[in-house]
Amino acid sequence: MPSFFYTKVEYLYHVLIINQPIILLKKNHYIFVILLLLASCSYFKKDGQEGRDVVAKAFNYYLYRDELTGVVPAGVSLNDSISIVKNYIENWLRQKIVLNKAENNLDDAKKNVERQLEEYRNSLVVYAYETELINQKLDTLVSDDEVEAFYNNNQNTFQLKDNIIRVIYLKLSKKSPKLNKVRDWYRSDSKKDRDALRDYCHQYALNYYLDENAWLLFDDLLKEIPIKTYDKEQFLQNNRLIEIEDSTNLYLVNIKGFMVKNSRSPLSFEKNNIRAMIINERKLLLIEEMEQKAFETAKKNGDAEVY
Repeated sequence: MPSFFYTKVEYLYHVLIINQPIILLKKNHYIFVILLLLASCSYFKKDGQEGRDVVAKAFNYYLYRDELTGVVPAGVSLNDSISIVKNYIENWLRQKIVLNKAENNLDDAKKNVERQLEEYRNSLVVYAYETELINQKLDTLVSDDEVEAFYNNNQNTFQLKDNIIRVIYLKLSKKSPKLNKVRDWYRSDSKKDRDALRDYCHQYALNYYLDENAWLLFDDLLKEIPIKTYDKEQFLQNNRLIEIEDSTNLYLVNIKGFMVKNSRSPLSFEKNNIRAMIINERKLLLIEEMEQKAFETAKKNGDAEVY
């Protein structure tokens, strides 16, 4: 066909994807001729076994015309549609070529994946059922007494892998007002001073943390405050009130308590982990009970036998 005609993929897009004829408007007197030529073009081969139009072939694999349906999303421009079809066909060819190479270079035992596929399917079906069972029957409420009992019965499990701290800290602009008062407030343990500090932080602080009862990783504090130390444990043992300045900001830190790594992790730091552990144990028990009940029922009904 002449060079100004649409490419084969453009034809595929119009005729196969959107089921519309191509009308080229480069010159009006070409329209009738083009339509006649398109009608006579043999763009497709027929597969003798399937009787379907073949778009592409790689070794003994065939890509059929009807398999291109839905490849191009609705509303995509012509140029983008052509690109999508081209990429789809090329990727299909690459996959089949590599598959053929693998088929020819692996022995029969390695090519036999039917058992693996069956096992994978079985595991997916069982997992889906177990997930549905858990969603319907799992009790996810864990009391504080259960958490404490689990903690006391598994003391060796809760060993700190990192240093943790209880702390309050502030990041302020050096131009913030009443900095001397803030220095007094962040050192104080009185409720009045702490309330004043909280009100001040709401108005002026660039960043702050005032929950002194919660445990944090010391490394998380180092991400917020430019503390330089090569020995973290030694630093924690020798520092409580810390004041650091840079070119624009003032950082105030009051370390209220700390525990170094390899010591026993406190209950308050482990509560969320313990709740997750208890719920996971319940999941495993629920699944085990379901399996055992199903097994016993099948044996009783004669649906499971050993010959």
